[in-house]
Amino acid sequence: MMKQNQRKQIVLFPFPFQGHVTPMLHLANQLHTKSYSITIIQTRFNSIDPTRFPHFTFHLIEDHMPRNSRVSSDNLVESMSAMQLHCQVPFRECLGRALDDAAAHGDRVCCVIYDAIWSFAGTVADGLKVPGIVLRTSSVSAFVVNDRLPILRDKGYFRPGVKRDELVEELPPFKVRDLPGEEHHDILAAVVKLTKASHGVICNSFEELEPLSISRVREILSIPVFPVGPLHKHSASSTTSIWQQDKSSLTWLNTQAPNSVLYVSFGSVAAMKKSDFVEIAWGLANSSQPFLWVVRSGLSQGLESNDLFPEGYLDMIRGRGHIVKWAPQLEVLAHRAVGGFLTHCGWNSTVESVSEGVPMVCLPFLVDQAMNARYVSDVWKVGVLIEDGIKRDNIERGIRKLMAEPEGEELRKRAKSLMECAKKSYMEGGSSYESLEALSKYISSL
Repeated sequence: MMKQNQRKQIVLFPFPFQGHVTPMLHLANQLHTKSYSITIIQTRFNSIDPTRFPHFTFHLIEDHMPRNSRVSSDNLVESMSAMQLHCQVPFRECLGRALDDAAAHGDRVCCVIYDAIWSFAGTVADGLKVPGIVLRTSSVSAFVVNDRLPILRDKGYFRPGVKRDELVEELPPFKVRDLPGEEHHDILAAVVKLTKASHGVICNSFEELEPLSISRVREILSIPVFPVGPLHKHSASSTTSIWQQDKSSLTWLNTQAPNSVLYVSFGSVAAMKKSDFVEIAWGLANSSQPFLWVVRSGLSQGLESNDLFPEGYLDMIRGRGHIVKWAPQLEVLAHRAVGGFLTHCGWNSTVESVSEGVPMVCLPFLVDQAMNARYVSDVWKVGVLIEDGIKRDNIERGIRKLMAEPEGEELRKRAKSLMECAKKSYMEGGSSYESLEALSKYISSL
């Protein structure tokens, strides 16, 4: 039983990638509205400026990442492994101090919520006698696949010579090409193990978006499951972006016709060969559609943005194409001028696009992105999936199908319908609203 004036505290531990920090901070904001005091433990690498969130307490731990280091798909596994190795002891010490401080003030730390990627977090929480809850920042469907990876390996889906377009019979609608590469299997196995050993799992999804997968996860897990997405729609928060956003994108969009612009972004981690970048550039140019393109530093391997574009390209697209290093994505997707999204199908981008009724052209790069893209194109039918390689003709064809052909109008109608489902889920009485209420009560009971 809580003492009078005793504060309820929650400690949150995000993984320091943009796609993981964003939903964790949105969740923190929402839990703060439920009268919880919020403490964030973050790594020095990719740390958020605490002054943006004056209502939270921040602690910084050392991660031994080289200063100015950059994580991309080139060094993803290596970087994640290094952080797992170096952050366990600092996290344990920091969490221990947070628990001691709370006790000294007569407060109670109800639980620690940690990203599913932190393989050691559950063990540390158990050792300090504080309940641990996992936040999953990828789709529920991806968890179902990850749980089945050992069986899929035994059945030969990863053997050389297996046709990439072969259907995975145990897990429709996925094809072999959609499954995560074997270089990620150890990390994904650790995620599954950590999740199963926790006191609960929070998902940035909602019942109407992944009903079969959510039902299956509840069968797989013996712990409570809380689908509370889309988290950003619950949270009117300060910006969660690690990098500075270029607001000129919004000014430029204000000059464009409704539903005319294709927004293009491949997230914070994907890196591509210069030849692939050039193919995408020509696909955009040849589509004849207006576009807003995020070309962040590190998007193409070993090259900065000024070195990437073909000679004369920027002059050729002037007025029709606007290029920025980083954009305020939530505001962009909600803008009336945006009629489509060429995306890598990271889960945040996918959920944000669904929430604004923006149909997608899907060009996945790694891990769970191909699975998300398969759902966009084959299950929800709100997008076009490019499967035949990064070639300018494929890119142009996909863009024109979405932005200029009758099929695009059908995709747009279905996207608006799915947006309405999302809206109902987070409004009072909706599935996500009720799930958040249940989560708050569960945390208080721990």
